[in-house]
Amino acid sequence: MNFKLLLRTTLNLLLCFAAATLAFSQQPATAKGQPPKQNAPSTIEQLTARYEKAGREAYDRRQDIFKAAAVKPGAVVADIGAGTGLFTMMFAEAVGPKGKVIAVEIEKRLTEHITRRAKEAGLANVETALCTERSVELAAGCADVVFLCDVYHHFNHAKDSMASIHRALRRGGELVLVEFKRIPGKTKEWIVKHVRAGQEVFTAEIEAAGFKKVEEKDFMDENYFVRFRKVERK
Repeated sequence: MNFKLLLRTTLNLLLCFAAATLAFSQQPATAKGQPPKQNAPSTIEQLTARYEKAGREAYDRRQDIFKAAAVKPGAVVADIGAGTGLFTMMFAEAVGPKGKVIAVEIEKRLTEHITRRAKEAGLANVETALCTERSVELAAGCADVVFLCDVYHHFNHAKDSMASIHRALRRGGELVLVEFKRIPGKTKEWIVKHVRAGQEVFTAEIEAAGFKKVEEKDFMDENYFVRFRKVERK
């Protein structure tokens, strides 16, 4: 091999290595495509401390949200993005032994935590299910109510996720949405940065997925409450 050929081969190898290194560095750091935060909670205890604490509006107004949801005894409620199970437990008590709550999460450690929490509370009507980023992974027509509390803005594939929610609801089933108000210049800066769109956009997306807005309640500062009803597709 002459010197020019050797030099050309070496340069090609270096360029390939550099391209591969650059491509790797641009890969998403997490499943949601965001780099992990240094202060992100890593244990159930830390998650509970973050989500079930005074100062978080969904926690402070949990009783008001619960009453507004108005779930009935005997109903089947799917708590999507159930987190640490705060509302799961409240709904389980409300629907009683003839109803049930399906707590849906993307992390197994959270579903396991909710199972333990329900057992400790003596609630035998709580089930758990693992979802994916594109589907809630629930059986067709299994739920009367789907509950989303500060979860919709996390959907990376909203169209697919909403299609799976539409399938999971029974005829005339309801979707209860609690979501952050995103109004640039008015709401907190972290909400504007964290939430990709405002109520008008999210409502349009949900209606396009086969739902009709039937009720809206304004009783929170940082969140809005909207009820949708499933519309059967022709």
